[in-house]
Amino acid sequence: MLRLKARGHVDSIALSPKAAAQVDLFGSKCLVHKPEDIFQRFWEPRAAFIVVGAIGAVVRMIAPLITDKESDPAVVVMDSRAQNIVSLLGGHQAGADELACQLAEDFGGHFVSTGFSRTEENIALDSFGDAWGWRRKGDISDWKNLMILIALKEPIKVEQTSGSLLWKTMEGAINTLEGSKNQKDIPKSHLMKISSQKSPQCCWHPATLWVGIGCERNTSYGLVTRALEAALEEACLAREAIAGLATIDIKYDEPAIKSLRSKYFFPLRLYSAQDLSQIDVPNPSRIVDSEVGTPSVAEAASILAAGERGILKFQKHIYTSNKSEKGSVTIAIAEAIEPFAPTRGELHLVGSGPGDPSFLTNDSRLALARSAVWIGYKPYLDLLEPIRKFDQARIDSFLTNERDRCEQALNLATQGIRVSLISSGDSGIYGMAGLALELWLERPKEDRPEFKVHPGISSIQLAAARIGAPLMHDFCAISLSDCLTPWEQIEERVRAASISDFVIAFYNPKSKSRNWQLQKAFEILLQNKPLHTPIAFARQLGRADETVEVHTIGSFPIDRVDMLTLLLVGNSKSFFKDGCLVTPRGY
Repeated sequence: MLRLKARGHVDSIALSPKAAAQVDLFGSKCLVHKPEDIFQRFWEPRAAFIVVGAIGAVVRMIAPLITDKESDPAVVVMDSRAQNIVSLLGGHQAGADELACQLAEDFGGHFVSTGFSRTEENIALDSFGDAWGWRRKGDISDWKNLMILIALKEPIKVEQTSGSLLWKTMEGAINTLEGSKNQKDIPKSHLMKISSQKSPQCCWHPATLWVGIGCERNTSYGLVTRALEAALEEACLAREAIAGLATIDIKYDEPAIKSLRSKYFFPLRLYSAQDLSQIDVPNPSRIVDSEVGTPSVAEAASILAAGERGILKFQKHIYTSNKSEKGSVTIAIAEAIEPFAPTRGELHLVGSGPGDPSFLTNDSRLALARSAVWIGYKPYLDLLEPIRKFDQARIDSFLTNERDRCEQALNLATQGIRVSLISSGDSGIYGMAGLALELWLERPKEDRPEFKVHPGISSIQLAAARIGAPLMHDFCAISLSDCLTPWEQIEERVRAASISDFVIAFYNPKSKSRNWQLQKAFEILLQNKPLHTPIAFARQLGRADETVEVHTIGSFPIDRVDMLTLLLVGNSKSFFKDGCLVTPRGY
């Protein structure tokens, strides 16, 4: 239970009186009540219960509370050793399936779900959009009917006019929509939309709409909200598709706009009169120009916020006050090409370990399980392919595209998508974490998605484990690649490390285009180390053709080294005996 809370899976711990008398929570606060009372107290649509106990007992306790898919919370049941984790209630819309899956990855247990979508490897159309940062709309009965049609293998039609198309590359999406190819005259009951438009059908709404607002000082909040709803209705646009608000910078403290932001958690973009005046708009105003220095606020601000290739969907309309209100407000709405929902997005920097998925940490597995999209160098993704789920997309990248890879991952997360950016080994050791974090920090705070680095097992650790205990005393790591670091600086580091008698790990020791640096590094080492200094040669660690050997500086096979090789150079006390390389610590 303490681990559940420490890992962020639960906000509160509750115990029955009998359990509380037997369990020591080391001073942690918890609720002590009958389980039935706990369920009744917290039972609401967005709640989630993780119950450690017997399924039968849980079923009897929650049975009187169950109503429908729209109202029921997520209920996950697990045994006391977290070996079996069952999605019991609210599998799709309440997120129980996803929660149980993540718990299984984090605790190393077995995820149990008997739902049709999971067993048939179809995406759950009524819940998959959450991981993509979209908002669901539509009658619960229509969504239920849609899922029944999928179970009956009836053709389903999807109309998408906004949001990322990457979801269609998922194996689960292909399975779900396979019978819909070349189908004509599909009835509306078989239709799902992904759009900013209001729709009577089942619909997911990516956050693509930017609402431009102009108003008189101290305009009533009621007028602003009424104007927004009226504008959305006239334009047939969904409030769930709003990305944020935009206005002139002098309105940064306008009470009604501040209240609107607070109610819906809308981002607010502010623009100067000079910037707004550069935008061509269909309805400029000389009166507005004389008042604030730009002929347009609402239209220009919405167009600016929507960015390049944005489209003005609703030209400005002025809404005036009634008897109980004061002021007036102007609304315009533009649509961006890409959604903007950074508060819903997540960017996980995942260290996949040196090769086989068995070297993945549970923390990395949890991050991968949460993510809708995996991005990485293709050979690294290939190694993880056995654990990628049917409802996850992958984007393959190439070796020299590191910056583009980071930008793409960050852009997707800013759209509201949960993304894993994958490095081999540890992403913070010659991996992608540093560059991704630099780019993340360059963005305004309000534009940043959640950012987490998940440690992995580095090749230096696996090489050491394979050959004995060479890292028992002080050591350092040096990359011999001069693509990003001047060779003169690398030489200084090699010389300083050898003088200081560190055990040295050489990363990126040799490639086809860099074929002399390792020999030069050995020449520097020999100025301070004897020829019999042991060196571990480790190639393709954690993979099928792994090779680990120990040589000396004087007999080292430099010609066999490539970019898949890691070298561990011993210090003056390191020795090799009976197949083991050891660096004594002096115990």
